[in-house]
Amino acid sequence: MQDATPERAEENRAAASAEGGGAFSLQRVFEEVQSSSQLSAAPAEPPAVTVVAVERYLARTPPAAAHQYWYDVTLADGARWHRCHLAPRLNGLVQRARLRAGTRLRLTRCSFRYDERRLNRGFLCLEGLERAGGAAAAAGTPPDGHRPLQPLRGDNRHYLPLWNNEDPYGDVWVPDRPPVRVDVDVSRLTNLGHLERTWRSRVHFNPLLVRILHKSRLRYYGKPEKKVDMPYQAYFEVADGSGMMSMVLWNSLCPEWYHSMKVGTVLLLAKYAIKSSYPFKTHPTPGDSQMKRFATIEICLNVRDPPTEISIIPEEMVKPEWGLPDVKYRFITRSELDDLPHNHSCDVIGLVTFVGRAERARKREHSEDFWLYRWAHAIDGTSDQPFILELFATSQPDVFERIHPMTYLVCTQMRVMTENDSRTVYLTTSNESQIFITGWHKGQPYTKDAKVKNFIQWTKSQNEADQIKKTVIGGYYPFPRPPDSFLKYCKNNEVESVLKPIGEIGKEVEELHYREHKRIAVQGIISAIRYISCSNAAEAPGGELIQLQKDTSQSLGSSSVSQEDCVDKDKNEEVKSSLEPPCAPGEHQHRALLSKGNSVKRKTTRRFRRDAEQGGTSVSSYPYFTRTVRRKLGLDEYQHGHSVQDKNGQAVSDSLQCCTDQEGVSNTAETEDTGRTCDSWQSDLWAQVKDKLMNYFHHSRIFPESIPCKFDYVHKDLLMQQYNLHAAVHQPIEARTDKNINDFKSANGLGYYEVTVLGINHDIAIDVAFLPLFCPDHPHLFQLEDIQNDTLLSSMTCISACQQNAASTGRLCETFPLSDEIVQAAKELDGKHIICILDMCHLGDDKVEVFLSKIYKTVEPALQEKIAFKKC
Repeated sequence: MQDATPERAEENRAAASAEGGGAFSLQRVFEEVQSSSQLSAAPAEPPAVTVVAVERYLARTPPAAAHQYWYDVTLADGARWHRCHLAPRLNGLVQRARLRAGTRLRLTRCSFRYDERRLNRGFLCLEGLERAGGAAAAAGTPPDGHRPLQPLRGDNRHYLPLWNNEDPYGDVWVPDRPPVRVDVDVSRLTNLGHLERTWRSRVHFNPLLVRILHKSRLRYYGKPEKKVDMPYQAYFEVADGSGMMSMVLWNSLCPEWYHSMKVGTVLLLAKYAIKSSYPFKTHPTPGDSQMKRFATIEICLNVRDPPTEISIIPEEMVKPEWGLPDVKYRFITRSELDDLPHNHSCDVIGLVTFVGRAERARKREHSEDFWLYRWAHAIDGTSDQPFILELFATSQPDVFERIHPMTYLVCTQMRVMTENDSRTVYLTTSNESQIFITGWHKGQPYTKDAKVKNFIQWTKSQNEADQIKKTVIGGYYPFPRPPDSFLKYCKNNEVESVLKPIGEIGKEVEELHYREHKRIAVQGIISAIRYISCSNAAEAPGGELIQLQKDTSQSLGSSSVSQEDCVDKDKNEEVKSSLEPPCAPGEHQHRALLSKGNSVKRKTTRRFRRDAEQGGTSVSSYPYFTRTVRRKLGLDEYQHGHSVQDKNGQAVSDSLQCCTDQEGVSNTAETEDTGRTCDSWQSDLWAQVKDKLMNYFHHSRIFPESIPCKFDYVHKDLLMQQYNLHAAVHQPIEARTDKNINDFKSANGLGYYEVTVLGINHDIAIDVAFLPLFCPDHPHLFQLEDIQNDTLLSSMTCISACQQNAASTGRLCETFPLSDEIVQAAKELDGKHIICILDMCHLGDDKVEVFLSKIYKTVEPALQEKIAFKKC
C-alpha cells in the first residue's frame, strides 16, 4: 500500500490535492488508520475519491450468514488506485446501485483488518461513505500496475460478474485459444457409440474426434462451504458419425476453454472421463432429427483425475472421411410461428426493431442470485407481426450488451411460449441458446442456412430510413401480460400465497435490488385517478445527489425509501415534507384539488369533422384496435358510415376524430354537463377517508428510464449504456456528448395516469402509475389487447392512443385525458374490491417505478366458486 520513497508519496498527495482530495489523500488516510490503536479512523477532512470498480465474490462465511457475497471497491484519488473491502453492512449500496463505478464519494470512516490465516496480509475496509459532487477524477495508476487482482478477503481467486452468475468476468477467462495443427491418427480413435457400449469395462479410453453442435450457458455452483477454486461447469453436445452425446467442461477448464469451444468447433479429446448422465439436465433439440442421441453417459473434461488433453482442429484441416456431421438448424419465419406448439424448439433471425432495458429476476425468494434478461422485437418480412423475444443472459455479455435496433439478430434453441390463453406467442431462450448480432455472424455455421439467406435478401429490399423510424429502445415493457383471470394468474399457487397485504408494499419496494423486476398482487379499491402530462413529468426534479452516510451508526443502505414512501398521516407536516421526495410541478395543486372532496368539471368541446372535408386521419387507420376497443370508442359504427347521436342528441359525423387542425375550428355546441373532468376524478369514499389514513405510499412517479424512446443511431452507444446495467469497472467516455436521456424523443404517449388504490380496510393507500404504452410508428410494439374485466385500463389506453395519433399528425387533441369512458369505468369500480397487479422495478439510487398492470374483479365466477368450495 505504501509508496517506495517519500518523494513519491509527496507527489501522490499533491496530485490528490489537485483532484479534490486535499491534503488528506487516500494514502494518508490509510496510514492514519493503520497507526490507530483501534485500527479505525474518521478523517477530519474526508477525501473525495472516484469509484473505479465495484467487484463481487462469494462470501466465505457460515451458511447461516446474512450476506451471500462480498464486494471490493477500487478507489482513485487522482494519483493511484487503492482496493478496499466494503463493510458487509453496506452491501445494500451496491445492490441498489447507489455505490457504483464512476461515482464520486467522500470517505468518512475506514478500518484496517488483518487476515489472521496469513502473514503480513491485510486490507482496508470502507465503513462510512457519503456522496460527493464534481466530475470523476483522473484514474491514476492501478495497484501493482495491472488489473484484476484476487479478492481481498477469504480464499477466493476470482471475481464474479457484478449482476449475475452466468457471465464470464475478468482476465482469467481466456478470450480465444487459436487452433493447433495436430496429426490425427484415425486408427487410434474411438467413437461415441462404442463408448456407450463399453465404458463400464474400461478405465482408459481412446481419443475422440467430435464436433460441437450445441453449447450451454455457464453454470456457477459456488457455495460458501465448497472449497473449489473455479466452481463452474458448462455442457456441450458433441457428435461424430455414430451419434450425439453430452460433454461437460468442469471448474478451472471453463475459464481456459469456454470461449474457444464454439458451435461448429472440432475437438480432439484424450484422457477424458466417462460418467453416468445427470438425470435432470436439459437437452437441446438437434437440428437433425435422425441423429442418434446417447443419453445415458456423458464425457467429463477435468483439470485432474485425469487431466484432459484438448486440441482444437482448424476447420480447414477437417477431412470429409472423418464423417463428422455438419451443424444443422431449425430456423422458422414469423409467419410460421403461430402454428407451432408450446415449448417447440426453433431458431430465428430478424431485424431488431425494439430492445428493452436489461432487467433482473430473483432466482429464489430472499436469494442474492438473479437471472438477467431483456425483451426484444425482430421482424423478418414474412408477417406484419414481429418476433417477441425474451432474451436471458447466455454467457455472451459482449453480445447481450450490444443488442440495439437495426442490427441483425440470430437466436438459436429458442422455446415457443403460448401461455395466457395463447393471446400472444413469444419466444424465450433455453439453457442451450446462443445469440449473435451484426459483427458476430462471420464464420457461423448458420450463414449457410436457406432461411437465413432469404432473410438477407429481404433486408436488401428494405429502405433503411423507413425502418429506423419504427425503432424503439428501452423503457417499461409490461410483457407477458397478466392472464384474463386471477385464478390463471395464480396458476398452481393458492390465492392466499399470491396476494400481498397492501401495507407490505413499502417493504417490497425497500427489498428490491437494482433493476430487479417484480410483479405482485394486492387487494384494494380504485379511489382516485389523475392525469399527468409528459411535459410536467419531464420537469420533475430527478437525479439529486443523495448523501449516503454521515456517521458509522447508520448503514449506508438504510431504509430511506421506506421513510419517503411510508408516510404517517399523524406525523408533523414539516417532518413529513422533509422526508418525501420533491413533488413534480402541479403536485401540491393536485393534493389541494383532491382535498376539495368533489371532482372538478370543466366546459369541454368535442370537434368532429369529415375526412372528405378536412383531410383528417380516419378512424379506419387504426386497424390494431381490437373489437372491444372499437366498441368502446364507437369505431365500428363510424367506420361503416353510420350517423349516431351523442348524449345530448347532437348528430355526430360518420368519421369520428379525437383531434382537429389548428386552423378552421368547426362550430360545435359546448356541453356543460358531460361528466368529463379536467384531469382528475375521485370517489366519495376517498373524500371521506383520505385524511384518516394510517399510511399513504406514493409510488406514482415515473422516470426517464421508464419511457421507451425513439432510437437514434448517432447516439446508439449512449442509449445502450443507458439501458444496460451499470458496469463493474468505470470506463470514461472519450467522445463525450452533451445529450442525456431526457433529450431523446419519447416513443409513446403524451402522459400517464396516477391511480390511487385504497386498501380494503380503508386505512392504507398507495399511488401507482399507469402508463398507456402506445407507439404509432410501431403499432405492434405495445398492443391494445382485448382484456376481460379491465375496462378502466383499456379505456385509458384507448384515449391515450387516440391522443398519441393526434400528436403524431400535428393535430390538437380534443379528447380530455379523463373522458366519459374513463370516468364511467372508474365509477363502475367505485367502492368495489378489486385485485391490482403491480409491476415494480428498481432503477438505481432511490428510483423505483410501480406500475399498475392489470385489474381483476373479485367477483369472477371461477374465483368465487373456488372460495366457496374452500369454505365448504
